[in-house]
Amino acid sequence: MALGTLALSIALLGLALAFFGAKLAFAGGSSFYLALGVGLLASGIQLARRRQSGLWIYALILAASFIWTIVEVGLDKWQWIPRGALIFALGLVLCLPVVVHRLRDAPERAWAPSLGNGPLALRAVVLLIAAASTASWFVDPVETRGILPKVAEARAAVDPSGIPYPADDWVAYGGTNLGQRYSALEDITVGNVQGLTVAWEHHTGDLRGDGRTDSKEFTFEATPIKVNGLLYLCTPHNIVQALEPETGRLVWAFDPQMARDGQYQHQTCRGVSYNDSTGYAPPAEADPATAGAVAAAVAECPRRIIAASVDARLYALNADTGLPCRTFGADGFVDLTAQMPNLRRAAYQQTSAPLVTRNLVVLGSAIADNYYAENPSGVIRAFDVRTGAIVWKFDAGKPDATEPLQPGALYEPNSAVAWTQFSADEALGLVYVPFGNRAPDQVGVSRSKADEALVDALAALDLETGRLRWAFRTTYHDLWDRDNPSQPVLLTLPQGDGTVPAILIPTKVGNVWVLDRRTGAPIRPVSEVSVSTRTDIPGEAPSPVQPVSSLRFTPAPLREADMWGVTPFDQIQCRLTFRSNRYDGNPFTPPQASGGAIIWPGNIGVFNWGSVAVDPVHHWMIATPQYLPYLYRLLPRPANEPDRRLITTDPDSAPGNENLGGPYAVSIAHMRSALGVPCNAPPWGVRVGVNLADGTTAWRHRNGTVAGQKIGGVAVPIPFAMGMLAHGGTLATAGGVAFTAATLDDRIRGYDMQTGAVLWSMTLPAGGQATPMTYRGKDGRQYVVIAAGGHGSLGTTPGDSVIAFRLP
Repeated sequence: MALGTLALSIALLGLALAFFGAKLAFAGGSSFYLALGVGLLASGIQLARRRQSGLWIYALILAASFIWTIVEVGLDKWQWIPRGALIFALGLVLCLPVVVHRLRDAPERAWAPSLGNGPLALRAVVLLIAAASTASWFVDPVETRGILPKVAEARAAVDPSGIPYPADDWVAYGGTNLGQRYSALEDITVGNVQGLTVAWEHHTGDLRGDGRTDSKEFTFEATPIKVNGLLYLCTPHNIVQALEPETGRLVWAFDPQMARDGQYQHQTCRGVSYNDSTGYAPPAEADPATAGAVAAAVAECPRRIIAASVDARLYALNADTGLPCRTFGADGFVDLTAQMPNLRRAAYQQTSAPLVTRNLVVLGSAIADNYYAENPSGVIRAFDVRTGAIVWKFDAGKPDATEPLQPGALYEPNSAVAWTQFSADEALGLVYVPFGNRAPDQVGVSRSKADEALVDALAALDLETGRLRWAFRTTYHDLWDRDNPSQPVLLTLPQGDGTVPAILIPTKVGNVWVLDRRTGAPIRPVSEVSVSTRTDIPGEAPSPVQPVSSLRFTPAPLREADMWGVTPFDQIQCRLTFRSNRYDGNPFTPPQASGGAIIWPGNIGVFNWGSVAVDPVHHWMIATPQYLPYLYRLLPRPANEPDRRLITTDPDSAPGNENLGGPYAVSIAHMRSALGVPCNAPPWGVRVGVNLADGTTAWRHRNGTVAGQKIGGVAVPIPFAMGMLAHGGTLATAGGVAFTAATLDDRIRGYDMQTGAVLWSMTLPAGGQATPMTYRGKDGRQYVVIAAGGHGSLGTTPGDSVIAFRLP
């Protein structure tokens, strides 16, 4: 490059940085970019005059930038990129002899020490920064390197609650109804996991259609179960398939002919459930008609698969043949929309696996967030697993009335919803229901005190009657979509000289609540923090305090210095976004109508439906927290126009976040730069190992790489381990290896549960936004299985694969 061209480029870069830096400074942000721009402009002018003072100025700029970077962000190499990568690269070019020799006043000996030797000064600064950058690859302030302690001689096949740990089989979505995602199999260990290879790959044949028939949020999130000698799973269109566990060969398939609609907010099926009623004998006090119906149902389907569809039907299949159990409900199906108020297009769905416990199927519902201000009921219902007859209901809008509805009556409209996976303790006779919000999520003016009692609460319901035994609230007056998204995890923890039956509740805020599952009393300390109540929404009353768990992965408050980018320009843009939106320094900044609010962490949450995995023997928790900020803004709807759309005008598209019928629509957007990268600095996802015996985090590592991610439309070719979003779950095993495949780089990883170190990884044919499971085949070998079909809104590679791995 000619010196004149290079000088002009530096001057123009300086001019642009000075302009945008001045905007940032006037917005109350850092003035460094303004000073940097002025310095680059001066350097470019001097270089255009072919004066070595231009190199001196550049050396001072480069040194000042490096010092400023260290002061702002310390030794985090990924945060150095937007602050110095571009000007460092230009500095390298300026060090070249071809540039130095074209200066009018170039020194005779370019390496001779001299106060007037600009080339030497610049080269010295470049060398020092290069050395520091090299050293930074061996230091990562984000990471914690430690070892989880093992319990001496620990080995167990049965949980203290009396439930056998999964081994040969994987009998429920979370392994068992305890939701631990743990297997007692230990064939695959930290010493041999590197040898895992593909055993088989099955293609379901179920792929996304066009936007009119299938949602953009078309996701293959299924965790198969293995029981009855078969592997059972469901596809995004709720097709249930049974595979031979050792080969992946399709044994049978059933298509419920789901009513397709591109307006569904979530088109997925996370799992199916199983019931074995072969030992049925009617109790002595049983009603003869009921006993006869149950006996007929058991005769038709002694073993059954229970599934639910996105179009809100519950159905039962013969687990051996895949044929519908005609004695279940009406010809094999229960219509979950029956007696449901406020039914609107695509508002009411089922996405999680029904909980099968004792002789019951217990399930909630997935109701579209922010489509409508008045929604169907969030009622929890329990059905007889054999006949489909309703046994009890629990409605947060009328919690004391648990008897089934009379014909013609309706469930309570717009009551709090529980959409994720439930857990159960049959010994205690309790089912654990993680409730979310009631519509609209971001406006609470219409909620009564009774409504708030179960919004964002974990509720323990009596298995026999559905009556509320206890509840624990995880957020007060939710204005942020802080619903409890994770399946509760049940295990026994040491306490004093004894043990306590515990329940873990991972939340979107990042709290992990550790409670006594008998009573809901905290085991790990709980406190409250003061938060702002300032709002411009008439009638709104934000809570002045919010609860906090002592075990939490809530991110530190955002600062302007935490804003990221690939270049100085998109970092400045993110800094301006930070300065121009309200942020109260905590996760509870109230959304407002007068401007944007930064919600950190955003509504995808630190934890979501993937929950966490535990080793219940050693009392370890393995988890993948994630961190992305969002921008919220409430959009007032004109008076007397409750159905006027403010965000989308296409009648065939989803209502988006319109809250039709209500006073406000809500704009929700990722806080991203113009190049499409998150505005917060990486990591955007980590993996952690926690000792639940004392609540300490032993290790923390960046999770996943940026390989394949697009910056300004260009895919990143190098797998930099910066830490990526992981939307899915983790499997823990007695062999000491955890497996996760949920990151955006389409890879599955096996890592040491004691240290978090990655021991094995493999590229999947599509995104693995699901939770792995494991079992032993008839051949005596341990298999690890993952659904790899991608995630529509996250943009991972689409597909239809189910892949099994095993040792040679």
